[in-house]
Amino acid sequence: MSGAHGERVLVAMSGGVDSSVAAATLRDEGHDVAGVTLRLWGGESDSGCCSVSDVEDARRVAAQLGIPHHVFNLADDFEAAVVGPYVESYAAGETPNPCVECNRAIKFGRLLERAVALGFDAVATGHHARVEAGPEGRFRLLRGADAAKDQSYVLAVLGRHELARTRLPVGRMTKAEVRSRAAALGLRTAAKPESMDVCFVERGRRVEFLAGRAPGSVAPGPVVDRAGRRVGRHGGVARFTVGQRRGVGVAAGERRYVVDVDAATATVTIGDHDDLLCDSVALRSLTFVDTPPPPGARIAVQSRAHGAAAPGRLVGDRVHFDQPQVRVAPGQLVAFYDGDEVIGSGTATRA
Repeated sequence: MSGAHGERVLVAMSGGVDSSVAAATLRDEGHDVAGVTLRLWGGESDSGCCSVSDVEDARRVAAQLGIPHHVFNLADDFEAAVVGPYVESYAAGETPNPCVECNRAIKFGRLLERAVALGFDAVATGHHARVEAGPEGRFRLLRGADAAKDQSYVLAVLGRHELARTRLPVGRMTKAEVRSRAAALGLRTAAKPESMDVCFVERGRRVEFLAGRAPGSVAPGPVVDRAGRRVGRHGGVARFTVGQRRGVGVAAGERRYVVDVDAATATVTIGDHDDLLCDSVALRSLTFVDTPPPPGARIAVQSRAHGAAAPGRLVGDRVHFDQPQVRVAPGQLVAFYDGDEVIGSGTATRA
């Protein structure tokens, strides 16, 4: 959905090709467009959308497009809503989704609030997903046109209030079309590689980052098998996630996987692949795009950004799978779909 003609739209420009083309598309559709780049992290970083070069790329693209460009410093909000919970989640033996929390609290939280206060009608981003208006003022969140680049999963925490003021222009394009459009416009970001890392942690230095903020998460502890027998020792629960195979550090004749991480006792439990399978997953922090589905409603369940959705049912705060699935790491988002439409989401728990 691109919104009504002539809207005032504030485009979150990360310095990447998708948000660049989002701004260009809205401008060409006749909207009053301004770009904004968020300064979220002042610490060491070599990836993501927080570097000085990314801000400069966004500024220069805005200049090419002839639109105003602003920089908002939301570092304090980012620390409180994203970085702090990220550290706490690892310290609790979970595997967090910082990009999901950034979307929830920052891009479609604080930024949207500021945009409305400044007189903008909507906020736009370069996410590959679609928003469509429905009857009676309702809005639907749908998968992007490019299935390989679909990002509806990381937006599954949004509700109708946010979607009413959200514009996702590239969601109806393939990635190839986005790059072609950027090249035709001569935008400096046309061939820029995608960023896939956590923007506030240097590549390969997650454990070091956590050691400085949550020392307990990198304290040594036992590795045990499913029977509780000690089979090794690890260098901190923050090094592990449920489903992990590499780096377990236990010599065995067959593959072993992490099947549980207990931060309270600093214990990592390993097992074989069958030990990873489960029939259901317990959830917390359930949210729905619109009204919740009826108890026992059939849904498709996606627990990874680009994973396949599995059929199941939602009953209260638990998803029941039709067939056993690989266990979802606690802290990970679980998104609910009806075909291409996002229904809602919850966060997997250790229960």
